[in-house]
Amino acid sequence: MTIRATIFGLLGALFVCGYTYFNDAVLRQTMFVGNTMPLSVYGGLLFFVLAVNPLLRYLRKRWAFTGAELALALVITLAACCIPGSGLLRTFTSTLIMPRHYERLTPGWHDNGVLDHVPRKLLVEIDEDQENIVLDGFVQGLGDGRSHIAVSDVPWRSWIVPLVFWLPLILTLWVGQIGLSLVTHTQWSEHERLPYPVARFANEILPDSTGAPNPVLRSPAFWLALCGVFVIHLNNYSAAWFPDQLIPVQLSVNLWPLAKLFKSLQRGGAWFFFRPRLFFTPIAFAYFLASDVSLSLGLGPILYSYLRGRLREVGISLTSGSFFAPKPQTFIACGAYLGLLASMLYTGRRFYSSVAARMVWLRRGDRVPVWALWGARVFVLSVVLMVVQLAFAGMDWQLALLYTAGLVLVFLVMSRVIAESGLFFLQAWWFPGVIMLGFFGPAALGPKVLVTMLLLSSVLALDTREAFMPYMVNSLKLIELRRIRPGRASSLCVLALVLGLGIGVPLVLYLQYDLGANLLDRWGNYNVPRFAFSETLAMQQTLEAQGTLETSLSTGGWQRFADCAPQADLLGWLLFGAALVLVISFLRLRFPKFPLHPVLFIIWHTYPGMIFCASFIVGWLIKSVVTKYGGPRLYMRLKPFMLGLVAGEMSVGIVLILIGTIYHFITGELPKTFTIMPG
Repeated sequence: MTIRATIFGLLGALFVCGYTYFNDAVLRQTMFVGNTMPLSVYGGLLFFVLAVNPLLRYLRKRWAFTGAELALALVITLAACCIPGSGLLRTFTSTLIMPRHYERLTPGWHDNGVLDHVPRKLLVEIDEDQENIVLDGFVQGLGDGRSHIAVSDVPWRSWIVPLVFWLPLILTLWVGQIGLSLVTHTQWSEHERLPYPVARFANEILPDSTGAPNPVLRSPAFWLALCGVFVIHLNNYSAAWFPDQLIPVQLSVNLWPLAKLFKSLQRGGAWFFFRPRLFFTPIAFAYFLASDVSLSLGLGPILYSYLRGRLREVGISLTSGSFFAPKPQTFIACGAYLGLLASMLYTGRRFYSSVAARMVWLRRGDRVPVWALWGARVFVLSVVLMVVQLAFAGMDWQLALLYTAGLVLVFLVMSRVIAESGLFFLQAWWFPGVIMLGFFGPAALGPKVLVTMLLLSSVLALDTREAFMPYMVNSLKLIELRRIRPGRASSLCVLALVLGLGIGVPLVLYLQYDLGANLLDRWGNYNVPRFAFSETLAMQQTLEAQGTLETSLSTGGWQRFADCAPQADLLGWLLFGAALVLVISFLRLRFPKFPLHPVLFIIWHTYPGMIFCASFIVGWLIKSVVTKYGGPRLYMRLKPFMLGLVAGEMSVGIVLILIGTIYHFITGELPKTFTIMPG
């Protein structure tokens, strides 16, 4: 590792954290991050590898960056990508203050004192004499449209208390995920040989140890695919600007006339089946995956829509209720995650038992890398610290421990899926607080605990498309391929997180107080800040009608477990989800050629699974035809072409973002909205 690689990576992290909100909320371009394979970062890497690094090498050979240096810079930059977008800052500040605004607009909130249940340190406290600056200034902006406010005009003092609580909690969660990633890496990479498509793509385009370009970049097939995808997206972007002069290339097909032939799918909400759209990156990744994985990614959402449609025919809904309401879909998803966790622990039981023993300095089991042992210790310490922090916020330590375990389950299983499938856009769509509500029941929890847990979910685990641990898991594979020390790279990732929060949070707050909250982003500034309180109000009214509200407010500690009243039907759905995963896992172990993979039940209910399923089916078909009729030789010859498809989407993404930014600074107007990856 070199100093210049570290500086390059940290500058990349700071730029991502400093520019993303402006790109997404002000210019409203394609998301600067958006998923765990950001167009901005990988597109920038391609530009550097294809143009800048060869020029440096031409001027003086030792000026060129080596593959290991660029890998380290990429890892540091990716670590900070969880901060500026949907992973945190898209909704973070709004969630801490906008409930105060909606309390004024929602009489039920004010009359029932819903916000009074929230611990003081979790939301921004607003004095009456400061309301026009702290709250109205955030909603409407303090700028006048012609000049920007001064940095000192932001009411920083009002934000100190909630930020002092939230930022250490968030860092604790992320550092714990680093430790957990170090523990699982050896098992997944060396013992189970997971494919890590995202990391392997990055490795394929990086230069060698001398800075010389990777041979794949000289392949005609690579450039044919890159240029083809680049031209298609550039043409479609140009058609958005000049609709009368250009014809966009259609990447989706309208099959709605066939809906009457598939009534169950139509009732099940299979809009993606009747309007499939192709994305080149998942097509390419499907080519590199095991056939059972890519086929499962393609079939999963279709099977789920069929199941949901058939159940609707007999009067059973999997999705009825508000966003945070306990519902069958949420519990099926949680059960699937638990089932996959059980399968993972069974497969890696020998290694994980060795880690557990040697972590406490017992010489038992197999030898374990030192960095994995320290990762385990950091993970355990982080869990303990997070439980303490949640208890400090007013949660019973028992509930805090269960809630933390739920968060760990979400991010661990997501990371496993991404390492095994390359599904770089993934959302869990189940929440620990909701599962605990279904298990304990409203009376055992009470509105104070519920609103706290749901508010925690709104900040920490609502939209997991940019979750930190998947970045870390892919990064560890890349630094393994480039022979970089995991321990030191992990420390630099922590530094990137700290610096990213240090620049991202103040900058986003400044822009929001200058321009006003981005109310056009209804999800981030209307829906998310309301979810926890709307569900708490409904629960409070139910308890009040039952005459158990006062009792629920006074219950605590182990008494909650004695008073718990699980919803049997929801627990049945949870067991159903777990059983599906365990049965498929058993069949895969028993029959090596079994055509499905349990990842099917992890993604089948999610938006990313639905939007990408057609692409994974196409990739699966291409691979099947190539291997059947062309054999291994043709399969290897087409690998550069598939890598070029991914490179094409990454490179055109950064170019279109650059075009829109330049247009805005020259004209002062907003560029045309155009997306390459789903928003």
